[in-house]
Amino acid sequence: MVTADAVSLLRTLGAEDVAHPGGNLFDHLVRVHDELTEWGAPRELRLAGLCHALYGTDGFPVALYGLDRRAEVAALIGADAEALVYFYASCDRGSSYPEFADAAAEFTDRFTGERHVPDAAARRAFAELTAANELDVVRAHPEASGTPELYGLLSGWRGLLSDRAAHEVERVLNPHS
Repeated sequence: MVTADAVSLLRTLGAEDVAHPGGNLFDHLVRVHDELTEWGAPRELRLAGLCHALYGTDGFPVALYGLDRRAEVAALIGADAEALVYFYASCDRGSSYPEFADAAAEFTDRFTGERHVPDAAARRAFAELTAANELDVVRAHPEASGTPELYGLLSGWRGLLSDRAAHEVERVLNPHS
């Protein structure tokens, strides 16, 4: 079973020993996977949610696996899920987030410096994964600074989010709800 294999890999790589808001990285990854499952996300997105921090991210620099092992991750969770993991991890948030909802906006890969325009499906998957990830962090630390900015960002991505994800963004982050 792919999910069990991914869970086993995360445990082997020590995700349970890495501190993260709300406990440890492993628990966070499982919560993100579970949130995406509740939202009805496709299997490859749920698996990407479970593994989204394998290569580290712009917001969480701890990498459990090197980029030189992408083929191993693809063999474990599937090429489409691994591509989403890489896409998420590669995001240069400072240059990519501000205009991300614009279908013509460029995305900057923080690993290579290359810029490209992602297709609509990739944008939607990225936005959904970002929402699940950030909502979990906020739930772990409700007093987290940046919550109004996060609400502004994610509500600006409304057109990319599923209805269930958009509802959770409103419920958790909207100061007026």
